[in-house]
Amino acid sequence: MSSFLDKRFASLEAYVPGEQPKDAKYIKLNTNESPYPPSPAVAEAARAEAEKLNLYCDPDCTLLRREAAALFGVGEENVLAFNGSDEVLEFAFMAYGAKIAFPSISYGFYPVFARLFGSDALKVPLREDMSIDHRDYLSLGRTVVIANPNAPTGLALSPGQIEEIVRSNSGSVVVIDEAYVDFGAESVIPLTKKYDNLLVTRTFSKSHSLAGARLGFGIAGEEIIRDLNTIRNSTNPYNVNRMTQAAGTAAIRDNELYMSRCRAVARTRDRIADELKKAGFELTASKANFLFVRGGGLSGEEIYSGLRKRGVLVRWFSGGAISDRVRVSVGTEEQMDVFLAELKELQNEKK
Repeated sequence: MSSFLDKRFASLEAYVPGEQPKDAKYIKLNTNESPYPPSPAVAEAARAEAEKLNLYCDPDCTLLRREAAALFGVGEENVLAFNGSDEVLEFAFMAYGAKIAFPSISYGFYPVFARLFGSDALKVPLREDMSIDHRDYLSLGRTVVIANPNAPTGLALSPGQIEEIVRSNSGSVVVIDEAYVDFGAESVIPLTKKYDNLLVTRTFSKSHSLAGARLGFGIAGEEIIRDLNTIRNSTNPYNVNRMTQAAGTAAIRDNELYMSRCRAVARTRDRIADELKKAGFELTASKANFLFVRGGGLSGEEIYSGLRKRGVLVRWFSGGAISDRVRVSVGTEEQMDVFLAELKELQNEKK
């Protein structure tokens, strides 16, 4: 840190993203990306906009928001586009995060945002089985942020449980981060029409193969959307570039293709989960596009380092409460077969 840095940030611990190797020798199962490329229509839409990069993009994302509103079943006034869902979350912490609560084990950016904005943060422990007890969040009197399904556990709350949280915290905003909802959980976007304190965030990084384009959405009642738009226009009104706007619009029009891919990922996830259980591993009942794995006679570090040497990258969270586990993104059937074979070889070597 330089001597010029504001003292508020001197002890800030930044979010650590998953490894992005600079070569192609790995099967990459560490950052929850889609294993499938964008559809041809999406790639073509982005290419067509490349010739206009000398011009600013539409700051209101007019066409993209219109298509997104239809996809999510809300009005155009109820949705905003962002530079990934991380930006929606950042703005929510900025706007509503003076007193905030989130699970003690969840998306790693939550505690980073809390420290960045000086939040009074309550980190709510998970149950012994790694699930969220929704009753812990009733009538807290502070902003609530929950990933549903949660990361890195993959476990999901029901819409009824989330509605209880929203209803009991009527004087505070409840943020439901639905980054992984398309892989087996149920969205609570319909509840935004009933409750003015609910903000739902979505991303196209996982379900729509656009991790590299950075596209997310915030869905809420008009007043919350106005709040977020004021912050957006006070920081970066051109936050979603023109290539991403075009790609996102085309992806929405190809939505059934992407949903079929999500269903394929879920089938692969469940097949591999069954195989891992037979091999002696313990798993949570993931509803996301990843598996949360431990055991099989191997430590979390042994799984991570052993697979890495064999050309398979998974995510290991070292030095904390979940250091005995790894998170494994679900790839194609072929990629997951390689992962399973290499993991079983590690087991055999340990015996």
